[in-house]
Amino acid sequence: MNRRKFIKHASLATGSILIMQDMFARNEKKVYGHNNMQYTLDTAWSKANPTQFPVNDCHEMVQDKKGRIILLTNETKNNVLVYNTKGKLLETWGHEFPGAHGLTLHSENGTEFLYITDTAKHQVYKTTLDGTILLTINPPLEANGIYKKAEEFVPTETVIDENGDIFIADGYGAQYIMQYDAMGKLKNYFGGRGEGDAHLDNAHGITFDKRGSEINLLITDRTRNCFKRFTRDGKLLEVIKLPGACVCRPVIQGDYLYAAVLRSPDLNAEGTGFVTILDKNNKVVSNIGGSEPTYDNGTLQAMHQTEKIFVHPHDVCIDRDENLYVAQWASGKVYPYKLKRV
Repeated sequence: MNRRKFIKHASLATGSILIMQDMFARNEKKVYGHNNMQYTLDTAWSKANPTQFPVNDCHEMVQDKKGRIILLTNETKNNVLVYNTKGKLLETWGHEFPGAHGLTLHSENGTEFLYITDTAKHQVYKTTLDGTILLTINPPLEANGIYKKAEEFVPTETVIDENGDIFIADGYGAQYIMQYDAMGKLKNYFGGRGEGDAHLDNAHGITFDKRGSEINLLITDRTRNCFKRFTRDGKLLEVIKLPGACVCRPVIQGDYLYAAVLRSPDLNAEGTGFVTILDKNNKVVSNIGGSEPTYDNGTLQAMHQTEKIFVHPHDVCIDRDENLYVAQWASGKVYPYKLKRV
């Protein structure tokens, strides 16, 4: 064999080895989820130093228009941690939110603001992106006597309407949805604990669903394993049943609805969480760390954890590249995981 042929064969062999090595490497990178919503997992996404920037419960996350990922934790050494999408910590702030729970991002005339619910202080705050408090909403003791003391109001989530109205889910309290104007004046309320679909139990999350012809409120009923669709004035329109899934807040991006499932099949089952994804018709298409979604004559069958990826996932944030970030509650004070779309 002459030198030219030798080099050619050697190059082909080397190329084949490199291709095989790349294939093996990719095969070792496990893929999670189902159908066209599949992801690889990065549990070391956060590059924050835990001794300097600790977290307790990582409750919720959002992405601002600059592309930054904003995390809310109830660790008062740094309630808010701001990252880039590669996990580099950019800044931290906040020491006054011991019950930091709900984190909502809202844009007003091009300027973004945060809304933070505090379950320990029984209040809701509107802040700038660097932590200046602009508005505080106190417990609604004026609401026709449904709250006799401040401690009965335990807000978990907010959503802001186009006119500035603030809807607050009292998910750990009396289970009402409270509607305020932009200045924090109470306008209306509905729901509340009780029997029947129009009532709520563990109304943990709330958002506006803009995927259909009409914009409606989508509200969590975590104990009953479902989301419920309401009009702004509190008329029940639909129950989206998710058997086996104690879902946290609904997060909508594009045509898809994402939710962390804290536990399965009920809130007594510790360490059984996963992430679920629904399409624009509210059909479950993928469960990350959970069972493959199965429908029998159009009825979704009970879902459950199948892989120990998560302990207690509490929220899902979707970035512009359709990657996911999952914050966890009571899971060993771990930083959020990143799931890269494949």
